[in-house]
Amino acid sequence: MDGIAATDRLYYENAYLRAFDARVIAVREDGWAALDRSAFYPTSGGQPFDTGTLNAARVLNVEVENGVVWHKTDATLCVGEEVHGEIDWPQRWDHMQQHAGDHMLAGAAWQLFGGVTIGLHLGKENSTIDMDLPGGRTHLTAEETEALETLVNKRVQQDDPIRCWFPGAEELAALPLRKRPTVDSHVRVVAMGDYEMVPCGGTHPSSTGQIGPVKILSCTPARGKMRLCFVAGMRAVAYFQQTAACAEQVAAALSSTVAEAPEAFQREREAHLNQQKENAQCLTQAALEILRLRKSGRVYAAHLPFADRDVLLSAAKELTKDPRAVALLSCPGKSGHALLFARGAEADCDMAALLQKCGGKGGGKPDLAQGSASDETALEQAAAFLESGN
Repeated sequence: MDGIAATDRLYYENAYLRAFDARVIAVREDGWAALDRSAFYPTSGGQPFDTGTLNAARVLNVEVENGVVWHKTDATLCVGEEVHGEIDWPQRWDHMQQHAGDHMLAGAAWQLFGGVTIGLHLGKENSTIDMDLPGGRTHLTAEETEALETLVNKRVQQDDPIRCWFPGAEELAALPLRKRPTVDSHVRVVAMGDYEMVPCGGTHPSSTGQIGPVKILSCTPARGKMRLCFVAGMRAVAYFQQTAACAEQVAAALSSTVAEAPEAFQREREAHLNQQKENAQCLTQAALEILRLRKSGRVYAAHLPFADRDVLLSAAKELTKDPRAVALLSCPGKSGHALLFARGAEADCDMAALLQKCGGKGGGKPDLAQGSASDETALEQAAAFLESGN
């Protein structure tokens, strides 16, 4: 629809405006309505759209086209209709905190590491910033991540003013912007303290202190760039509460303080690994005793219901120290029986071929093969093949 006047975007002047009155100036058959003025933010710049109501209609989506803000509603609106709009304030406030947190992180990363922001996505649970780092780097070290997070939160605590305005062409050209605008006119600039200034049309708090804490969750490679995942404001508070509760529960389980929990956990882990090692040695010895009792010539064959693959491997390694020995072993598996066939250096049979010959699934090399079978029949057939010399 050409010729529709641009919508007066009320959030430009007041991001805290929660309710407004307007008039419907255009509608489409697919349920979209344009207003002469609106406080609803349309999807743009990585920030999601606002939701809320227009009279009794719920606003399901908001988009902007040629300066006209369109609202997708679940009820029909008519041209000329007067509407009272109310935005979902908790959602808007969350978006404001996340978006401002993005600016703080992007500006600090540019100052500390030369990171150039190429994309932002505000998700429902966390947000991400894609950055181009000098030298093709795709991650930050733990020390660099901590330095970035610390600098941002110090600036948050300074509660510096956040200013949003439309400078004239001469002023715009002289501003120390972190990155140049992507449009030629009607450029809106956001400045935070004296350390962040960038073109942006989004909604933000009026001071950095209102952003709340900022927590970096990860720095990972993504399509040749670095993707920084973070939460800010109440999302960060929820994260800290969750992690603190988790730490307290772990500490209680370890009978330690939260500060001592990592060391206590390491002790428990080492004790557990040592116990596992001792258990495996005992099981291997038990397996060897059974196999030696059931030895038939040069062949050791048995199903070991108490063993796992590691025990089979350890037993086979010990048995095949005899260069002519052959070990045909099985134990319970995920589906049926797990098989392990092994031979000593002077045995002339091919274990991988034998596994296939007896109907087992899997493979390996002439001296060691592993696989599975539905029951003990494959193990019995393998032993029979060797005894018959086939």
